[in-house]
Amino acid sequence: MKNTKFVVKVNRVGTLVPQYVQRINVIPIQTTPNRKLALLMGRFTAEDTVTSIQNSRCTPELISVQVTT
Repeated sequence: MKNTKFVVKVNRVGTLVPQYVQRINVIPIQTTPNRKLALLMGRFTAEDTVTSIQNSRCTPELISVQVTT
């Protein structure tokens, strides 16, 4: 069975490597360049994360990932 989970990709101004959200329970939100270490989350949690980190320096983006359970 496959589920759809979401990863939040963050493009920051001045960096070439995209970052992915690793942890959301700390402030500021921790990111990692390794997509395998990124936090897989549900759609509503991912949308909340995107709205909370949206500012002029970074552009968050939702990426869907198929996960087999």
